[in-house]
Amino acid sequence: MQHDIILNVQNVSMAYHTINKETLAVDDVSFSVKRGEFFSIVGPSGCGKSTLLSIISGLLNAESGTITLDGQPISGPNPKIGYMLQRDHLFEWRNILQNVLLGLEVQHKLTQETKAHTIELLDTYGLADFKYNYPRQLSGGMKQKVALIRTLAIDPEVLLLDEPFSSLDYQTRLYISDEVLNIIQKEKKTAILVTHDIAEAVSMSDRVMVLSHRPAKVKNIYDIVLSCGAVSAIGRRTAPEFREYFNMIWKELDIHDP
Repeated sequence: MQHDIILNVQNVSMAYHTINKETLAVDDVSFSVKRGEFFSIVGPSGCGKSTLLSIISGLLNAESGTITLDGQPISGPNPKIGYMLQRDHLFEWRNILQNVLLGLEVQHKLTQETKAHTIELLDTYGLADFKYNYPRQLSGGMKQKVALIRTLAIDPEVLLLDEPFSSLDYQTRLYISDEVLNIIQKEKKTAILVTHDIAEAVSMSDRVMVLSHRPAKVKNIYDIVLSCGAVSAIGRRTAPEFREYFNMIWKELDIHDP
């Protein structure tokens, strides 16, 4: 892994405003992400994790603070950032190949070369036989893989993953998180994952950031160092340190004492 900083978040705050009140969602959050790193964010429900991801993506503007990507300020949606949401958002009337080409179409980057690269991604990651199927013909896990390939097709530098496995059953979730980590590692991408699942965060990540109850503040950032030598998410769960990290982060979350 290269150790230069690709994303830098400094003193970011954000509040939601209504006629009657102002609700602070994110409060003075600072962290950085290294190029090629898998970085996870965990925190209590409603603490502001997804809001923070939306700010990084450029979909929301922070009220204060700065966010830079490759040293350049983020001031709106950025083609260097890919955003994978909780739901796959595949269009039922488009086949799988047409779905994964959608981002390229929207960004006016669809060429013979980019199409060939996208087909290569489908072939490489086990979806070659499903290119002309429709979403209704695929399992939930396979649809999430398609959504990831669609995001990778636009060749972003940073992938934002907002609880992408939350709708899957436990067994499928384990398998797909393993697959997704493998794909991201092979494609040498930087990833930021928001999740409620501590085990998922520890098994997939180089570092895990723990946020407080709303408004979100950084409580701690854990470097995940496992001695098992495994690179797969499932294999990493066998490390003796895995449970120690799980317990430390669980206590840090303090979910029963807002």
